[in-house]
Amino acid sequence: MMKTPNSFLLAALGTLFSFSLASLAAEERRIDVMPVSEQLYVLFGFGETAGNMAASIGNDGVLIVDDQSPNMAPLYKDSIHELGGNDIDFVINSHWHYDHADGNKALGPDGTWIVAQANSRRMLLQDNLVNLVFRESQQPAYPPAALPVITFDDHMSFHFNGQQIDLFHYSEAHTTGDTATIFRGDNAVHMGDVFNNAGYPFIDADNGGSLPGLIHFCEAVLEEIDEGTVVIPGHGPVAGYERLQEYTETLAIIRDRIAALIDQGASLEDVMAAGVTAEFDDTWGMSAMFINRAYTSMTR
Repeated sequence: MMKTPNSFLLAALGTLFSFSLASLAAEERRIDVMPVSEQLYVLFGFGETAGNMAASIGNDGVLIVDDQSPNMAPLYKDSIHELGGNDIDFVINSHWHYDHADGNKALGPDGTWIVAQANSRRMLLQDNLVNLVFRESQQPAYPPAALPVITFDDHMSFHFNGQQIDLFHYSEAHTTGDTATIFRGDNAVHMGDVFNNAGYPFIDADNGGSLPGLIHFCEAVLEEIDEGTVVIPGHGPVAGYERLQEYTETLAIIRDRIAALIDQGASLEDVMAAGVTAEFDDTWGMSAMFINRAYTSMTR
């Protein structure tokens, strides 16, 4: 059972829902809002281009993490206005994948300052192919107005809406350019797709992602937060410290099993047949893509 930090989260837990990222038609697009504190909210969208967003709304303005897609921008802007915010001053890209950063194309031209880890800006400057194993997704280079204008390497801080907001990059993980955003005053962290609470993580191994790096990234975040921290995943319901810890420990066990098989000369087919995730699949779902990308990242 997750430990909750305040009454806002307790009241909001009843609004959490499970959803399929690609099961709803376009006409059903909407934004659901979950309060974390008096000024921090999680914005949930639907569809394949709907990574979870965080929004800090206060006296200094509006800072969000991730921005979904251009056609969702009017919906989450309306939600932010209903919550008392005005224009979006800053958006932090948790990483460069389109389901978290495509909204840059709407916000950048409107004057929002886009912030990202340096490797994410580098990836957004070029055409990319994302290998999802069962299909491939083309992500063309972004136009200049949609590119991050502020980048960092390992750490930077905002002092905004009465609190310190820390951005950390620890290693290659889901991608080469992931950011964890810690809202110190609200005791919350947005993890992007380093933490997927809807299933096993996707490791973008062809573009530098790494299962060992992802585990290291999660372990480093756990050192920065506490048992009362609200943990916002890139996809899936909001969680807490214990869920992130369980996820990290599970991935470490699987990593060690795959590494042992690799040391014995096992092929991908051998690892797929070895049942390295078997006892975890009831909790985390289908593992074929995860094992494929994890093995690839550990043997490249």
